[in-house]
Amino acid sequence: MLRIFLFILGAIGVLAIAAAALVSQPSFGRLPRGERRQRIERSPNFRDGAFRNRQPTPLMTSGKGRIRTMLGFLFGRRPANLRPASPVPAVKTDLTALDTNRELLVWFGHSSYLIQTGGRRLLVDPVFVAASPFGFVNKPFPGTAIYRPEEMPPVDYLLITHDHWDHLDYGTVRRLRDRVGKVICPLGVGEHFERWGYPAERLIELDWDEQADLGGGFAVRCLTARHFSGRGLRSDQTLWGSFLLDSPVQRIYLAGDGGYGAHFAQVGSRFPDIDLAVLENGQYNDDWRYIHTMPGFLVCEAAELGAKTVVTVHHSKYALARHPWDEPLENIRRLKEQLTARVLTPVIGQAVDIRPEAARQTTSENR
Repeated sequence: MLRIFLFILGAIGVLAIAAAALVSQPSFGRLPRGERRQRIERSPNFRDGAFRNRQPTPLMTSGKGRIRTMLGFLFGRRPANLRPASPVPAVKTDLTALDTNRELLVWFGHSSYLIQTGGRRLLVDPVFVAASPFGFVNKPFPGTAIYRPEEMPPVDYLLITHDHWDHLDYGTVRRLRDRVGKVICPLGVGEHFERWGYPAERLIELDWDEQADLGGGFAVRCLTARHFSGRGLRSDQTLWGSFLLDSPVQRIYLAGDGGYGAHFAQVGSRFPDIDLAVLENGQYNDDWRYIHTMPGFLVCEAAELGAKTVVTVHHSKYALARHPWDEPLENIRRLKEQLTARVLTPVIGQAVDIRPEAARQTTSENR
């Protein structure tokens, strides 16, 4: 009996050492420390050792708990149409040849996209290398992995909505480092970037409701989102968020990851005249319905924001939930039927026009 006990104890010890060695790898980043940790602890959104959502937000709603739910997801029966049977439509655009004075958006699949507005470039949540710590997990759909970090143009701002692996890709941001002006991210996420060689003076870290003046008529504000964070063994040590970008040409709302909540109506009321809203649409499941947008709430979010143009992301590249891979595309079709706003439907890699006057023209034609 003693031998069995010692064997189990030893096995636990080996697993603990292996886990510690794994999360110490550079790709896992680093937990906030020093002055950054002190700033976090002063945040009104950080309580009892973790960041908290402003609305009660159970992470898992299945009653099975997080571990059982995730095990069921990883090893349970997979629907036949979880992944596409043929390559997803995509086009290859020479991004370096784009006129920076054009107002446009290029979506790269999932939640990665490039925005040009007011003569500046903003790259959001770029994932071009790996969306997980293990190469066999979260493989991209056929036809979607057509861009590499080296094909990105120089950008004024790299914006990260939170530090989950499918939004913050170590391999990508390391290879982009010399072509990024400033990094904009929620409070605490800058610790990862500093470990990865980004100088502190190039980091703009914001708590909810904090704003940074970017000069030249540009400003960015971090706003709430209903989600969570973490890329290692501890969750919610860094903040997650949505962002409002004001350029001299238009106002853009980037919802980031998260479930529907009261914050959409609050944002729409506080910040009228949103020209473009980028909303999450995909990787949802009733077992985690508060931390990702369920399809029935997409119209509510867009209507409460009052956005003139809407585009959806978080779909068409990875299967991180159990819905059919193309169900988000059906959600977009219903969204177009129910909204008076313009709904953009780009294919991966396509540069689409986001000029405010294009939205006004579309709205007028639909009347």
